[in-house]
Amino acid sequence: MPPTSVVLKRRALRIDQVPDLTLYMFTLKASEILQIADISRVSRDEAGKLIGYQRPEVRSHVNEIVDYLNGPNALFPNPIILALSSAARFTSSRGPNTTDGLARGGDIEIPLPTGDRPKPAWIVDGQQRALALTQTTNKDFPVPITAFIADSVSLQRDQFFRINNTKPLPRGLVTELLPEVDTRLPPRLSIKKLPSELCNLLNQDKESPFHGQIRRASSDTNASRSAVVTDTSIIKMLEESLSTGCLFVYRNLTSGEIDTDGLWTALIVYWSAVRDTFPDAWGKPAAKSRLMHGAGIQAMGRLMDRILTTIDPSAAAAPAAVRAELARVAPHCHWTSGVWPELGMKWNDIQNLSRHTQQLSSFLIRTYAQSRTPRP
Repeated sequence: MPPTSVVLKRRALRIDQVPDLTLYMFTLKASEILQIADISRVSRDEAGKLIGYQRPEVRSHVNEIVDYLNGPNALFPNPIILALSSAARFTSSRGPNTTDGLARGGDIEIPLPTGDRPKPAWIVDGQQRALALTQTTNKDFPVPITAFIADSVSLQRDQFFRINNTKPLPRGLVTELLPEVDTRLPPRLSIKKLPSELCNLLNQDKESPFHGQIRRASSDTNASRSAVVTDTSIIKMLEESLSTGCLFVYRNLTSGEIDTDGLWTALIVYWSAVRDTFPDAWGKPAAKSRLMHGAGIQAMGRLMDRILTTIDPSAAAAPAAVRAELARVAPHCHWTSGVWPELGMKWNDIQNLSRHTQQLSSFLIRTYAQSRTPRP
């Protein structure tokens, strides 16, 4: 650290839990948190790469915390978790009683940003609390801080994801972050990584019929206007097909390998055929087209599982063959107007409910099966 740097110095505890990742515990004033720490909100750069990892600000939650902090006898026991840049320095105290074998006392020095120098810390957990603390009337309110050194965004994102795994993170944010985490994921979440990666590709690849149409947690305002289907609808459809449907055959459960080329081809061939079969319903908001609705996406995904069992997606004739199969059900579909007489519902009565999804799926599959059964 250059001697001319202005630093913030605090008494701290150093805790070595795992090799190469040391924890520091210290205290900051409420007014100091956002002086040294940035909030890294999730977004994408011009190349479509995910940057950041935080949730959007929740104003009502922030206001509730401010009201509490401004009240009498406010207690703030939960620490803000920071990722510090490697410019921070910890110096152990001298003497025989500076450690109890679990933690070591000392001083931590954090360089304060000056000029164009970026802030030396990022908030990994406690975004809403940090925003509230900057608005409290008691600017000297002591705030517990837990910090670790991490210049790498991937390490910051990994810790954010693991810390928030026990909290109700928005499902869309979880599924979007999953492919960006470089370290090994907890076993119960690893199975969700593949559909999330596929969802990213479907939204970003120009070959995809869903290109630019999937609404993700990182979507900015302009992107949200053109995005008409939620990522959770796509994720749910992919998870189901990968588990028990036509996409299952592209997974090798023994080796863990995935035929990504074959899987991608199947998705592009089928959903491009859906777009071509229902051009008036494709690319519209769910309020104007139930094809782009959660129930419609999942029902058509289940129909995909039936159709692609009889067609090789890699064959040159596959696109035309899938369109021919979809033509069997097209006259019976009412995505944007009219009534589904067999279901007893108007087109926009279909909601994102399990029973509606099941009824719509059953109708499409039954209609398709009947169309393929030779009449006596």
